[in-house]
Amino acid sequence: MTAPTIFARTIQAIRRAKPGCRVEVLVPDFQGSREALAIVMEARPDVLNHNTETVPRLYRTVRPVANYENSLNLIATARELDPAVATKSGMMLGLGEEIEEVLATMRDLVAHSCQILTLGQYLRPSLDHLPIARYVSPSEFAELKIAGEEMGFSHVESGPLVRSSYHARTQLAAAEQ
Repeated sequence: MTAPTIFARTIQAIRRAKPGCRVEVLVPDFQGSREALAIVMEARPDVLNHNTETVPRLYRTVRPVANYENSLNLIATARELDPAVATKSGMMLGLGEEIEEVLATMRDLVAHSCQILTLGQYLRPSLDHLPIARYVSPSEFAELKIAGEEMGFSHVESGPLVRSSYHARTQLAAAEQ
């Protein structure tokens, strides 16, 4: 069974087991495959989430098997395939990115139909992972939230401990307005 099929069947199983349950699915970039994404979208998740994770300059270091353009195109394609499904992405900060790079990535996401954005502090899970380049201040996170709202995101969660599904219900409600 392929990964997209597993995602789709999981969404369908949740809907059978708990009718009315809202489903957010966090997917990989499927190596740019529109067909793979279409399989997931046919299952009608409420939110299609694909985390961009970082700025383009750091992609090779942070996401060596991923492609920035594939990430952006996946989000745009999800909206094309089903405009009723909310789109979401997230970034980890503190990996060496500059604020202007974060803002540029946020603009790219908005231009590719991303509605919901999460911004959180990267926390090194083990010594085998990338080191933290810096801790982003709460005031910087607050400024990025405002900037994101001004750019057109329907909802921005931004703070040191924010993770992809942080306040997911609130995020979806904002996207549906």
